[in-house]
Amino acid sequence: MKSKLEYIWLDGYKPTQTLRSKTQVRDNFDGTLEACPVWSFDGSSTQQAEGNDSDCLLKPVAVYPDPDRANAYLVMTEVMNADGTPHASNGRATIDDDDSDFWFGFEQEYFLWDIKTNLPPGFPSGGYPGPQGPYYCSVGAQNAFGREVIEDHMDLCLEAGLNFEGINAEVAAGQWEFQIFAKGAKKAGDQTWIARYLLERTAERYGLAINYEPKPLGKELDWNGSGMHANFSNGPMREDGDETIFTKICEAFSKNIDRHISVYGANNDQRLTGLHETQAIDEFSYGVSDRGASIRIPIGTVEDGWKGRLEDRRTASNADPYKVAAAIIKTTKEGLA
Repeated sequence: MKSKLEYIWLDGYKPTQTLRSKTQVRDNFDGTLEACPVWSFDGSSTQQAEGNDSDCLLKPVAVYPDPDRANAYLVMTEVMNADGTPHASNGRATIDDDDSDFWFGFEQEYFLWDIKTNLPPGFPSGGYPGPQGPYYCSVGAQNAFGREVIEDHMDLCLEAGLNFEGINAEVAAGQWEFQIFAKGAKKAGDQTWIARYLLERTAERYGLAINYEPKPLGKELDWNGSGMHANFSNGPMREDGDETIFTKICEAFSKNIDRHISVYGANNDQRLTGLHETQAIDEFSYGVSDRGASIRIPIGTVEDGWKGRLEDRRTASNADPYKVAAAIIKTTKEGLA
Protein backbone atom coordinates (compact mmCIF):
# COMPACT_ATOMS: atom_id res chain seq x y z
CA MET A 1 0.00 0.00 0.00
CA LYS A 2 1.19 3.49 -0.80
CA SER A 3 1.04 6.19 1.89
CA LYS A 4 1.18 9.97 1.64
CA LEU A 5 3.56 11.64 4.07
CA GLU A 6 3.04 15.39 4.40
CA TYR A 7 6.36 16.88 5.56
CA ILE A 8 5.69 20.14 7.42
CA TRP A 9 8.28 22.75 8.38
CA LEU A 10 8.80 26.41 9.23
CA ASP A 11 10.38 28.67 6.65
CA GLY A 12 12.97 31.39 7.23
CA TYR A 13 10.79 34.44 6.66
CA LYS A 14 11.20 37.32 9.11
CA PRO A 15 9.85 38.59 11.39
CA THR A 16 7.25 35.82 11.30
CA GLN A 17 7.90 32.32 10.02
CA THR A 18 5.17 30.54 8.10
CA LEU A 19 4.32 26.92 7.43
CA ARG A 20 5.49 25.01 4.36
CA SER A 21 4.78 21.42 3.37
CA LYS A 22 5.22 18.89 0.61
CA THR A 23 4.09 15.31 0.07
CA GLN A 24 6.20 12.20 -0.25
CA VAL A 25 4.60 8.93 -1.39
CA ARG A 26 6.08 5.77 0.17
CA ASP A 27 5.43 2.06 -0.04
CA ASN A 28 4.63 -0.03 3.03
CA PHE A 29 4.94 2.80 5.53
CA ASP A 30 4.27 1.57 9.07
CA GLY A 31 3.28 4.90 10.61
CA THR A 32 6.31 5.23 12.89
CA LEU A 33 8.69 8.14 13.24
CA GLU A 34 11.63 5.81 12.67
CA ALA A 35 10.29 4.97 9.20
CA CYS A 36 10.20 8.64 8.15
CA PRO A 37 13.40 9.42 6.22
CA VAL A 38 15.26 12.70 6.31
CA TRP A 39 14.27 14.67 3.22
CA SER A 40 15.71 17.74 1.50
CA PHE A 41 14.17 20.89 0.05
CA ASP A 42 15.18 24.04 -1.78
CA GLY A 43 16.03 26.47 1.00
CA SER A 44 16.64 29.29 -1.50
CA SER A 45 12.86 29.41 -2.05
CA THR A 46 12.06 29.74 1.67
CA GLN A 47 14.65 32.32 2.81
CA GLN A 48 16.77 29.54 4.33
CA ALA A 49 19.66 29.18 1.85
CA GLU A 50 21.38 30.78 -1.12
CA GLY A 51 20.75 29.52 -4.64
CA ASN A 52 24.32 28.30 -5.08
CA ASP A 53 24.10 26.16 -1.93
CA SER A 54 20.39 25.57 -1.61
CA ASP A 55 19.85 22.18 0.01
CA CYS A 56 18.37 22.12 3.51
CA LEU A 57 17.26 19.00 5.38
CA LEU A 58 13.93 18.09 6.95
CA LYS A 59 14.44 15.98 10.06
CA PRO A 60 11.19 14.27 11.17
CA VAL A 61 10.38 14.82 14.85
CA ALA A 62 6.75 13.71 15.15
CA VAL A 63 4.22 11.83 13.02
CA TYR A 64 0.43 11.83 13.23
CA PRO A 65 -2.35 10.27 11.15
CA ASP A 66 -3.79 12.67 8.60
CA PRO A 67 -7.57 12.08 8.82
CA ASP A 68 -8.25 14.49 5.97
CA ARG A 69 -6.53 12.35 3.32
CA ALA A 70 -6.62 8.64 2.52
CA ASN A 71 -3.61 6.59 3.69
CA ALA A 72 -1.85 9.72 4.86
CA TYR A 73 0.30 11.08 7.70
CA LEU A 74 1.39 14.47 8.97
CA VAL A 75 5.13 14.60 9.60
CA MET A 76 6.37 17.53 11.67
CA THR A 77 10.01 18.26 10.92
CA GLU A 78 12.75 20.63 11.97
CA VAL A 79 15.06 22.28 9.48
CA MET A 80 18.73 21.28 9.50
CA ASN A 81 21.70 22.50 7.53
CA ALA A 82 23.25 20.16 4.97
CA ASP A 83 25.85 19.12 7.56
CA GLY A 84 23.13 18.02 9.99
CA THR A 85 23.39 20.95 12.40
CA PRO A 86 20.25 22.93 13.31
CA HIS A 87 19.42 25.73 10.89
CA ALA A 88 19.38 29.28 12.29
CA SER A 89 15.59 29.34 11.81
CA ASN A 90 15.11 26.18 13.90
CA GLY A 91 13.47 27.30 17.14
CA ARG A 92 12.78 23.76 18.29
CA ALA A 93 16.49 23.09 18.63
CA THR A 94 16.81 25.87 21.21
CA ILE A 95 14.57 24.14 23.78
CA ASP A 96 16.45 22.90 26.85
CA ASP A 97 13.90 20.40 28.17
CA ASP A 98 14.91 16.86 27.33
CA ASP A 99 13.25 15.34 30.40
CA SER A 100 9.79 16.82 29.70
CA ASP A 101 9.61 18.27 33.21
CA PHE A 102 7.89 21.34 31.79
CA TRP A 103 4.26 21.14 30.75
CA PHE A 104 2.73 23.68 28.39
CA GLY A 105 -0.79 24.65 27.43
CA PHE A 106 -1.13 27.13 24.56
CA GLU A 107 -4.36 29.09 24.03
CA GLN A 108 -4.20 29.93 20.33
CA GLU A 109 -6.36 32.87 19.28
CA TYR A 110 -6.78 33.89 15.64
CA PHE A 111 -9.12 35.57 13.19
CA LEU A 112 -10.76 33.85 10.27
CA TRP A 113 -10.13 36.11 7.30
CA ASP A 114 -12.18 36.54 4.14
CA ILE A 115 -9.66 36.97 1.32
CA LYS A 116 -12.27 38.66 -0.89
CA THR A 117 -13.22 41.43 1.54
CA ASN A 118 -9.93 41.48 3.47
CA LEU A 119 -11.98 41.43 6.66
CA PRO A 120 -13.06 38.76 9.15
CA PRO A 121 -16.40 37.08 8.46
CA GLY A 122 -19.09 39.03 10.24
CA PHE A 123 -17.62 42.38 9.20
CA PRO A 124 -19.75 44.19 6.58
CA SER A 125 -17.88 45.55 3.59
CA GLY A 126 -16.64 49.05 4.32
CA GLY A 127 -17.82 49.02 7.92
CA TYR A 128 -17.89 47.28 11.26
CA PRO A 129 -20.30 45.03 13.10
CA GLY A 130 -21.74 46.01 16.46
CA PRO A 131 -19.30 46.59 19.35
CA GLN A 132 -17.63 43.57 20.88
CA GLY A 133 -19.39 41.95 23.79
CA PRO A 134 -21.92 39.48 22.34
CA TYR A 135 -19.37 37.51 20.28
CA TYR A 136 -17.40 35.79 23.08
CA CYS A 137 -18.53 32.15 23.43
CA SER A 138 -21.52 33.09 21.31
CA VAL A 139 -24.08 31.00 19.47
CA GLY A 140 -26.35 32.07 16.63
CA ALA A 141 -25.72 33.44 13.16
CA GLN A 142 -25.93 37.04 14.35
CA ASN A 143 -22.84 36.64 16.56
CA ALA A 144 -20.90 33.49 15.62
CA PHE A 145 -19.18 33.50 12.24
CA GLY A 146 -17.36 30.59 10.58
CA ARG A 147 -18.31 27.87 13.03
CA GLU A 148 -18.24 25.20 10.30
CA VAL A 149 -14.50 25.78 9.84
CA ILE A 150 -13.83 25.54 13.56
CA GLU A 151 -15.87 22.35 14.01
CA ASP A 152 -14.16 20.65 11.05
CA HIS A 153 -10.78 21.67 12.42
CA MET A 154 -11.50 20.33 15.90
CA ASP A 155 -12.62 16.97 14.52
CA LEU A 156 -9.47 16.65 12.42
CA CYS A 157 -7.18 17.51 15.33
CA LEU A 158 -8.86 14.94 17.57
CA GLU A 159 -8.73 12.27 14.87
CA ALA A 160 -5.05 13.04 14.33
CA GLY A 161 -4.40 12.26 17.98
CA LEU A 162 -3.47 15.76 19.10
CA ASN A 163 -4.06 16.63 22.74
CA PHE A 164 -6.61 19.19 21.64
CA GLU A 165 -8.45 20.53 24.67
CA GLY A 166 -11.18 22.78 23.31
CA ILE A 167 -12.46 25.69 21.24
CA ASN A 168 -14.42 28.87 21.81
CA ALA A 169 -15.55 31.95 19.94
CA GLU A 170 -13.48 34.91 21.08
CA VAL A 171 -14.21 38.53 22.01
CA ALA A 172 -14.23 40.02 18.51
CA ALA A 173 -16.43 39.00 15.59
CA GLY A 174 -14.78 36.30 13.46
CA GLN A 175 -12.19 35.59 16.18
CA TRP A 176 -11.76 32.09 17.62
CA GLU A 177 -9.48 30.10 19.90
CA PHE A 178 -8.27 26.54 20.34
CA GLN A 179 -6.19 25.03 23.12
CA ILE A 180 -3.35 22.50 23.02
CA PHE A 181 -1.71 20.86 26.05
CA ALA A 182 1.30 18.57 26.21
CA LYS A 183 3.80 17.27 28.73
CA GLY A 184 7.08 18.43 27.24
CA ALA A 185 7.91 21.68 25.49
CA LYS A 186 8.87 20.13 22.18
CA LYS A 187 5.73 18.02 22.07
CA ALA A 188 3.58 21.07 22.87
CA GLY A 189 5.25 22.99 20.06
CA ASP A 190 4.89 20.11 17.62
CA GLN A 191 1.20 19.74 18.32
CA THR A 192 0.48 23.46 18.19
CA TRP A 193 2.14 23.74 14.78
CA ILE A 194 0.30 20.67 13.47
CA ALA A 195 -2.98 22.16 14.73
CA ARG A 196 -2.14 25.43 12.98
CA TYR A 197 -1.36 23.54 9.78
CA LEU A 198 -4.69 21.69 9.89
CA LEU A 199 -6.50 24.96 10.56
CA GLU A 200 -4.92 26.64 7.54
CA ARG A 201 -5.72 23.69 5.31
CA THR A 202 -9.30 23.39 6.58
CA ALA A 203 -9.98 27.09 6.03
CA GLU A 204 -8.79 26.74 2.42
CA ARG A 205 -11.90 24.72 1.62
CA TYR A 206 -14.09 27.62 2.69
CA GLY A 207 -12.14 30.27 0.84
CA LEU A 208 -10.85 31.68 4.11
CA ALA A 209 -7.38 32.42 5.42
CA ILE A 210 -6.14 32.45 9.02
CA ASN A 211 -4.87 35.75 10.38
CA TYR A 212 -2.44 35.34 13.29
CA GLU A 213 -1.50 39.03 13.51
CA PRO A 214 -1.77 40.23 17.12
CA LYS A 215 -3.80 43.31 16.18
CA PRO A 216 -5.08 42.90 12.60
CA LEU A 217 -7.86 45.46 12.93
CA GLY A 218 -5.56 48.26 14.03
CA LYS A 219 -4.27 49.55 17.32
CA GLU A 220 -6.56 52.57 17.29
CA LEU A 221 -9.81 50.56 17.08
CA ASP A 222 -11.67 49.16 20.07
CA TRP A 223 -11.28 45.51 19.12
CA ASN A 224 -9.37 42.88 21.04
CA GLY A 225 -6.12 41.54 19.62
CA SER A 226 -5.10 37.90 19.34
CA GLY A 227 -2.76 36.19 21.77
CA MET A 228 -1.37 32.75 22.43
CA HIS A 229 -1.46 32.68 26.21
CA ALA A 230 1.26 30.33 27.46
CA ASN A 231 0.34 28.23 30.49
CA PHE A 232 3.32 26.44 32.00
CA SER A 233 4.52 24.46 35.00
CA ASN A 234 7.40 22.30 36.13
CA GLY A 235 7.78 19.74 38.89
CA PRO A 236 8.33 22.16 41.80
CA MET A 237 5.37 24.29 40.70
CA ARG A 238 3.07 21.28 40.51
CA GLU A 239 4.27 19.43 43.60
CA ASP A 240 5.92 21.59 46.30
CA GLY A 241 3.02 23.77 47.43
CA ASP A 242 5.27 26.76 48.06
CA GLU A 243 4.19 30.32 47.25
CA THR A 244 7.81 31.50 47.19
CA ILE A 245 8.50 29.29 44.14
CA PHE A 246 5.94 31.26 42.13
CA THR A 247 7.23 34.57 43.45
CA LYS A 248 10.80 33.73 42.50
CA ILE A 249 9.74 32.72 38.99
CA CYS A 250 7.65 35.87 38.46
CA GLU A 251 10.48 38.06 39.75
CA ALA A 252 12.87 36.34 37.30
CA PHE A 253 10.46 37.15 34.47
CA SER A 254 10.37 40.78 35.58
CA LYS A 255 14.14 41.00 35.03
CA ASN A 256 14.01 39.50 31.52
CA ILE A 257 11.35 41.48 29.68
CA ASP A 258 13.40 41.82 26.48
CA ARG A 259 14.24 38.09 26.35
CA HIS A 260 10.56 37.25 26.21
CA ILE A 261 9.16 40.11 24.14
CA SER A 262 11.81 39.41 21.47
CA VAL A 263 10.24 35.99 20.75
CA TYR A 264 6.63 36.68 21.73
CA GLY A 265 5.57 37.73 18.23
CA ALA A 266 6.07 40.53 15.72
CA ASN A 267 3.94 43.67 16.03
CA ASN A 268 3.00 42.73 19.57
CA ASP A 269 3.33 46.39 20.56
CA GLN A 270 0.03 46.90 18.75
CA ARG A 271 -1.65 44.48 21.16
CA LEU A 272 0.21 45.00 24.46
CA THR A 273 -1.07 48.51 25.19
CA GLY A 274 -2.40 48.11 28.71
CA LEU A 275 -5.94 47.90 27.32
CA HIS A 276 -8.14 44.96 26.30
CA GLU A 277 -6.89 42.60 29.04
CA THR A 278 -3.18 43.27 28.43
CA GLN A 279 -0.26 44.85 30.24
CA ALA A 280 1.87 47.43 28.39
CA ILE A 281 4.69 45.88 26.40
CA ASP A 282 7.45 47.70 28.31
CA GLU A 283 6.03 47.03 31.77
CA PHE A 284 5.74 43.88 33.88
CA SER A 285 3.28 42.82 36.53
CA TYR A 286 1.89 39.65 38.02
CA GLY A 287 -1.10 38.89 40.19
CA VAL A 288 -3.71 36.35 41.17
CA SER A 289 -6.59 36.21 38.67
CA ASP A 290 -5.32 39.41 37.00
CA ARG A 291 -5.97 39.27 33.27
CA GLY A 292 -4.44 42.71 32.87
CA ALA A 293 -1.11 41.48 34.21
CA SER A 294 1.87 40.20 32.25
CA ILE A 295 1.64 36.91 34.17
CA ARG A 296 -1.60 35.72 35.74
CA ILE A 297 -1.48 33.38 38.74
CA PRO A 298 -4.65 31.29 38.30
CA ILE A 299 -6.92 31.20 41.34
CA GLY A 300 -6.87 27.40 41.07
CA THR A 301 -3.14 27.39 41.74
CA VAL A 302 -3.69 29.31 44.98
CA GLU A 303 -6.70 27.26 46.07
CA ASP A 304 -4.76 24.04 45.50
CA GLY A 305 -2.18 25.14 48.05
CA TRP A 306 0.17 26.88 45.60
CA LYS A 307 0.39 23.85 43.35
CA GLY A 308 -0.21 24.44 39.67
CA ARG A 309 0.77 26.71 36.81
CA LEU A 310 1.35 30.25 35.63
CA GLU A 311 -0.05 31.96 32.55
CA ASP A 312 2.12 34.35 30.54
CA ARG A 313 -0.46 36.51 28.81
CA ARG A 314 1.98 38.55 26.71
CA THR A 315 2.54 35.96 23.98
CA ALA A 316 1.08 37.06 20.64
CA SER A 317 -0.92 34.79 18.36
CA ASN A 318 1.83 34.78 15.71
CA ALA A 319 4.62 33.69 18.09
CA ASP A 320 6.55 30.46 17.56
CA PRO A 321 5.60 28.13 20.45
CA TYR A 322 9.06 26.52 20.32
CA LYS A 323 10.81 29.85 20.94
CA VAL A 324 8.24 30.85 23.55
CA ALA A 325 8.80 27.61 25.45
CA ALA A 326 12.58 27.93 25.23
CA ALA A 327 12.48 31.42 26.78
CA ILE A 328 10.05 30.38 29.52
CA ILE A 329 12.16 27.36 30.47
CA LYS A 330 15.34 29.43 30.60
CA THR A 331 13.86 32.14 32.83
CA THR A 332 12.06 29.68 35.11
CA LYS A 333 15.23 27.70 35.68
CA GLU A 334 17.15 30.89 36.45
CA GLY A 335 14.49 31.95 38.95
CA LEU A 336 14.74 28.65 40.82
CA ALA A 337 18.53 28.27 40.60
